[in-house]
Amino acid sequence: MMNPDLSVLEKNLGYSFDNREFLEHALRHSSFVNELPDKDTEDNERLEFLGDSVLSLIISHLLIDRFPELNEGDLSKIRSNLVNEYQLAEIAKKINLGKFIRLGKGEMQSGGQEKSSILADTVEALLAATYLDGGFPRAFEVVRLHFSGLFDGLAIPEENQDFKSRIQEFVQAYSKSQPAYSIINETGPDHDKIFEVELVVGSITTRGAGKSKKAAEQAAAQNALKQLNKT
Repeated sequence: MMNPDLSVLEKNLGYSFDNREFLEHALRHSSFVNELPDKDTEDNERLEFLGDSVLSLIISHLLIDRFPELNEGDLSKIRSNLVNEYQLAEIAKKINLGKFIRLGKGEMQSGGQEKSSILADTVEALLAATYLDGGFPRAFEVVRLHFSGLFDGLAIPEENQDFKSRIQEFVQAYSKSQPAYSIINETGPDHDKIFEVELVVGSITTRGAGKSKKAAEQAAAQNALKQLNKT
């Protein structure tokens, strides 16, 4: 079978290699290498290892810039959602990566070009190859190109952030007083109630509203954090 034109993959990736050997290396699955008579040819597993670190660093950098208000825990949650096997495989499919992966006959016959694990691993190897060929700035731009669009969909919505835990962490570190929540108002019919909660923590008193007691408490905690960050 004729090998596909790698320039098509470069166009899909948004990066042209100065040294094509890096690209070819990234596309060599272990099943392919194991069938070669030349035992000196290296598969892409070491590149996967490097690419995992390159991707994690760049995603962390992008998240720090994109979400200056989020703490380490929230950032970690988003990063884990961005760099998991599913998301990496989806990116692989968008650039039609499976068509270019070099697989052994058995893996090819079992549909290896569509397996999420192989696609995800090859994305990491490809990012490592980009880093080795063009340096960190070029790898950074490739990751930004393919991952930034995911941030809006995967960023933790405010209602799902655990502001109550963050308030608790704050008072444990800086205050002896414990946060106290109390329901001060309920409005609307039973099937569509709005709760209003008051939070007292130290010298700060805030309020929050939501369609559940938990949501109202989280809103009050978020407002308290905003005040604490100003002090």
